[in-house]
Amino acid sequence: MRYVIVSVVKGKGGDFNNNLRKDLFNNFKAKSSKLPAHFTIKSPFEYDGNISDLENVIKNICSNESSTNYIIDGYDHFDDRVIYMKVIMSSKAKEVHDKLIEELNKLPYIDFSETDGKDKIFHVTLSSKRIQTIFNSLWEYVNKIPCYFNCSFDNICIYKWEDNTWKLHKEFLLKSK
Repeated sequence: MRYVIVSVVKGKGGDFNNNLRKDLFNNFKAKSSKLPAHFTIKSPFEYDGNISDLENVIKNICSNESSTNYIIDGYDHFDDRVIYMKVIMSSKAKEVHDKLIEELNKLPYIDFSETDGKDKIFHVTLSSKRIQTIFNSLWEYVNKIPCYFNCSFDNICIYKWEDNTWKLHKEFLLKSK
């Protein structure tokens, strides 16, 4: 089974991302993730065993840590392959994220790379599927649209790949402030 661990961006920032991705697809045929607006905690991984230990790690973090804030401010890109909204984590949000990474790293079936561990570039993707030929047009287009949102790191979600799409397996909520 293929899984991914993310934090879904809710509220105005999430709605903005979901709508802009639709807009980019309608205007440029630029494809994106089948997940809702999110920042990735652990990129997709394969595991065919029971993931109750994974669920327990996340549940424990969520019961011991409070939701915390981060900001989405503007756009950036990875070469001409990915355009994204920039995430600026608060020190508390980064601390909660890093604790989670430390705990997940203890599971034998989860390995973090340089790009998805503690030192990842936090981002919310807008388009990422074979956009090289239209990159400049996409980049110009999005940069005309203001992008600034106060967001809450209040959830950790496990999605699994089924029927050619990502389906929510389980959502865990961090404690309310």
